[in-house]
Amino acid sequence: MQITVTRRLPASQPLVLAAAVSLCFVAAAPALAQTTVGQSLAPIVITGARFDATAGMAPIGATVITADEIRRAGVTDVNAAIRKIGGVYGRNSLDGSPDFGLDLRGFGTNSIQNLVVVVDGVRVSESELSNVILSSIPVDTVERIEISRGGASVLYGEGATGGVINIVTKHPTARGTGGSMTAEVGQFRERELRGTVHQAWDGFAADGAVDLRHNDNYRANNNYKQVDVSAGAQWFSKEGRMGFRYEGAREDMRFAGSLSQAQFDANPRQTMTPNDFGSLDSDRLTGFITRRIGNLDLAAELSHREKTAKSTYVYSFGPSAAEYTSKQTQFSPRLRQLGEVAGLTNELVAGLDLMRWNRVTNASFSQADATQRSKAIYVRDEIKFDPAHNGRLAAGVRRELFDKDFSDPLAFPVGQYNTSQGLNAWELQGSYAVLPALEAFAKAGQSYRVANSDENAYVPTANHPLNAQTSHDLELGASYGDAQRKVTARIFRSNLTNEIFFDPTLNGGYGFNTNLAPTRREGFELDGEARVAPDWTVIGHYQHVKATFREGVNAGHEMVLVPKNIVTVRLAWTPASGQSADIGAQWVDQQRFGDDFRNDCSSQMPSFTTFDARYARKLGQWELSVAGLNLADKHYYSQAFQCRGGIYPSDGRQLKVAARYDF
Repeated sequence: MQITVTRRLPASQPLVLAAAVSLCFVAAAPALAQTTVGQSLAPIVITGARFDATAGMAPIGATVITADEIRRAGVTDVNAAIRKIGGVYGRNSLDGSPDFGLDLRGFGTNSIQNLVVVVDGVRVSESELSNVILSSIPVDTVERIEISRGGASVLYGEGATGGVINIVTKHPTARGTGGSMTAEVGQFRERELRGTVHQAWDGFAADGAVDLRHNDNYRANNNYKQVDVSAGAQWFSKEGRMGFRYEGAREDMRFAGSLSQAQFDANPRQTMTPNDFGSLDSDRLTGFITRRIGNLDLAAELSHREKTAKSTYVYSFGPSAAEYTSKQTQFSPRLRQLGEVAGLTNELVAGLDLMRWNRVTNASFSQADATQRSKAIYVRDEIKFDPAHNGRLAAGVRRELFDKDFSDPLAFPVGQYNTSQGLNAWELQGSYAVLPALEAFAKAGQSYRVANSDENAYVPTANHPLNAQTSHDLELGASYGDAQRKVTARIFRSNLTNEIFFDPTLNGGYGFNTNLAPTRREGFELDGEARVAPDWTVIGHYQHVKATFREGVNAGHEMVLVPKNIVTVRLAWTPASGQSADIGAQWVDQQRFGDDFRNDCSSQMPSFTTFDARYARKLGQWELSVAGLNLADKHYYSQAFQCRGGIYPSDGRQLKVAARYDF
């Protein structure tokens, strides 16, 4: 008999860690007094109500990751930047790709369906049970990543209950040619070659990027290959810009599958499915235009995406192959009027979001044809008052209509439904600088999401789609600091009705997608950043989430796959000598196994701590670097769908070296 003993931090430890994160920013004040103005934290421009905004109209309480922070940390994809720098919890992917499942505010296995990802104004979140393919975005083209936590359905529609991740790529600023080439090799036969190039003339610019990636990964039968290509062109002037962008991704992967706890303890690198594999091809073409006419800003994006996913699983009776082909088209025109009303600055934003999604399945077990059409209108108004205290008050509403069609002649009983749903969202936000360095803010609203075709295909009553999920969200917070250091704290609560979730206790233990009894997410978040010395910067994030059932047979029980506490800290060293170093740590608390709705499993998923670091040296136009992930070689997992089973091990230690040339 083998007995596994897991060490756990004392119950008070999360608060101690959070206090330590906070105190390191406060304690930095004496040193900061001697820091020059040129060494202050870099000012940034971020996206307001779906338009570029000055700092005074920035989203209230947002976290921003800059291009400099991304490069300094040495992350090679956007998903890793969001996790390691932004402090967002991520669960390792099931297919060996770097596209971890991101989780804002504790939504467990359905976390990616409860947040919206936007790239340059285009929604890239999928209308199916799949992760957003962030690895196809060239990391060297990213200008900034904005993370807005909490309900945001007024501006971004369904699925924005946990929050929004907005990715903004670089725009041309001056004439000239530039670019970079990077080569990287690492353990697990990891190899990557990526390059970017851009050329700008007077009023016109073009750019291109390519990324070739291969990794055998930590586990057996988990090889992953990816080729990404992107290119774009745009015409620009002081009045606006217009252009187009193409993004293509080709992925081949092998599926290592899950392990039991005993198998994980014996060898976390093994596989029980040595012959399973799949592929994914994705192409997206986007046209965009922005134009300023007086005090009126106009903008629109028209985007079309086609994706083909294939999978083959080998069972004792033979292989089972499937092919899924989906198309998504969206059009998002909007306008903003920025001006003075009764002597006060006023921003009025209104827009439409139109989308059509279709997917056809070709498999021996399914010939499904699913379509979803949505159309939405939204209006949001924000007014600034009392300039001495930067007072802001915003209100907005949204109405969205969904039409869904589904048919599958191979289903039993035959799959066939046609349904319509209409949802409303609203929000009210405000902020006020009660002291020169202290700003308080509050948010309240209603957000929503609808079940996608994957979820509606496996429900308790065949051909009866699930009800829409709604959430009433409340947040109170405050920010303290200046250009040298800043701390932001938030408390939040989301009361959900008809939460859409897979309940493994139904259907004789085989489970169904269903509308849960009322649930709740509530907790506390702390973000901080400070320059603790002329060459040293520290960033920290702490999240405490309590996810529970409010009513029903599981009332009071904890939701599954939601860690109560997460702490992320990074320390960066950036002297003027051309050297740089960055080290990070993340601690994740225990969490319930994926089928433990009754909270009666004899154990929980163990807590874990991981460390990563990077050192780089610039030599003219060259930069040489060495980096390491999971430096302590911790054996752990963030995905486990059964009590002590259904485990997908996370990667062990991986060391990498890279060379980059800028021109």
